[in-house]
Amino acid sequence: MKLLAAAAVATLIALGPGSAGADAGSIGVGAAPGAEGAGDPYFPQQGNGGYDATHYDLALGYEPGSSQLSGVATITARATQELSRFDLDLVDTLAVRSVVVNGAAASFRRSGPELVVTPPGRLASGRPFSVVVRYDGKPTFVVDPDGSHDGWIRTDDGVFNANEPQGAMTWYPGNHHMTDKATYRFTVTVPSTRVAVANGDLVSRTTQGGRTTYVWDEREPMASYLSTVTIGKFQLSDTKIGNFRVITAVDPRNAAKAGDFAKRHKPILDYFGSLFGPYPFSSTGGIIDRASDVGYSLETQTRPIYPQVPSEPLLSHELAHQWFGDAVTPTRWKDIWLNEGFATYAEWLWQDKLGTKKLQDSFDEAYSRAPEDEFWQTPAADPGGAAGLFGDPVYSRGAMTLHVLRGAVGDRAFFTILRTWVNDHKYGNADTAAFIALAQRVSGRDLGTLFDQWLFQRGKPTL
Repeated sequence: MKLLAAAAVATLIALGPGSAGADAGSIGVGAAPGAEGAGDPYFPQQGNGGYDATHYDLALGYEPGSSQLSGVATITARATQELSRFDLDLVDTLAVRSVVVNGAAASFRRSGPELVVTPPGRLASGRPFSVVVRYDGKPTFVVDPDGSHDGWIRTDDGVFNANEPQGAMTWYPGNHHMTDKATYRFTVTVPSTRVAVANGDLVSRTTQGGRTTYVWDEREPMASYLSTVTIGKFQLSDTKIGNFRVITAVDPRNAAKAGDFAKRHKPILDYFGSLFGPYPFSSTGGIIDRASDVGYSLETQTRPIYPQVPSEPLLSHELAHQWFGDAVTPTRWKDIWLNEGFATYAEWLWQDKLGTKKLQDSFDEAYSRAPEDEFWQTPAADPGGAAGLFGDPVYSRGAMTLHVLRGAVGDRAFFTILRTWVNDHKYGNADTAAFIALAQRVSGRDLGTLFDQWLFQRGKPTL
């Protein structure tokens, strides 16, 4: 979730060109450079072509006092074409000290948010290769088109690290489009007065000489915008509650309001598991920081991050994302309703389950907007550009589409559609067309008009 109270359109952070090393040009007969973007019209330079990243091993050291980050990123990838060179996404405010490809020094140069790497020999299509990037600097956030900040956001005791949609490039190099999922290992060393929290399972924690190293493993594939390394003076808890390993980190200043934060997860996950299928990851939990000026929470995989203690609707929203958005991720940013509409509908379901607000009341409240309201002028399945990604129409019109679909096909078919969606696309990507095709196949109905009116057309649909 990245819903802003008020969205002010802003430009992206200025990323000026820089250079280091040399570009040796194409190497090898038939070899060609990989594309400098994944082809997403909302963020044309995001991601890269020519290879598929399969694993990131990130060794990071951070000093909160000086804001200095040092990193060694070891990336395992597979070439999808004969490659003479390839790009990694990394802001040029971080200094790259060396790049090694398959054990040999590679030349490199900077081009705005692109680190352009030329290996000493061609990379054969279909073959694995490794890249080691050593870098350092003082990372900071980027400013998104809707005016929000994402990436490496400093707090008074560390870092609030939320990366949707483009913040991952502010702190590690990679192929940062959502279609290139990978597994991760994070080895993070910080002063022993701080705690470093990341995705997946806590593997080890060792202290020596006033510094503590945390090792986290995320063994299920993850889009890079869902990664996090968040640092602060947290109270860290790792416990088993029912069938769930629940790992939480809470800023001590929020501890009293947070209550037993870990125990709040199980009933929500049990309920959603009964509707959507088994929880898709090896651990769960959340991070409650003290960063109220951030203005949003995010469904970072296995461990959503909150700038303050979340309400029950917000907690359910972010946990629903573990199925819709994290396990199954869109193929393009314009399909973000597949994340936010689904999580909003799950939020409505949980409120109905608790008895705090009836599901139909949530729908009616959203539908009550006047036909001329701007809300009805933004189609949920294509919000018109990057500035509209996290606007209310994506969330509420998306949720309303699901409610109308449920009414049209009935409960049995509807929840079969949702469970099949997760099962068929888990740990991968899918788009709106695939969801429509699935809904029609499961229900045996032509639902083209329904989806066209609720997802693609401007104006208030008639019930």
